[in-house]
Amino acid sequence: MITFDKLWKTMKEKGVSTYYLREKSGIDSKTVRRLKANENIETKTLDKLCAALNCKIEDIMEYVED
Repeated sequence: MITFDKLWKTMKEKGVSTYYLREKSGIDSKTVRRLKANENIETKTLDKLCAALNCKIEDIMEYVED
């Protein structure tokens, strides 16, 4: 299972809110809800998140065995 727990940790470390993330990366609130629920998102969204947070993919997501 892919989880986005690291995203919230990275955001906290950088002092970034979900509002800032939506404005800076251009993702909508529906996508934020999907991230919080660890649901599927598009790779272009991952790209936008990494660009907005100036981080690597492993800073926002990880694979965890079920």
